[in-house]
Amino acid sequence: MFWTPELAQTIEGAPWPASKEELIDYAVRVGCPQQVLDNLCELDDTDAEIEGIADLWSEYEDVINEEYFYNDDDDEVYE
Repeated sequence: MFWTPELAQTIEGAPWPASKEELIDYAVRVGCPQQVLDNLCELDDTDAEIEGIADLWSEYEDVINEEYFYNDDDDEVYE
């Protein structure tokens, strides 16, 4: 499985907790990228519900807290 913050954000609105099948259904309905569907299909087939994106990608919170996303303020020119 390969996750990026952008891919993970596409399923943040999923109906948590959810089963693998519910997440796949949600991803299809909202038009998630194919990589998200591929990641979800790679999950083990169990009856256990997934509580949130952190259950799928344990480093998610660390990446978000590191301000991974581009910040326009970084382009400021200082004279």
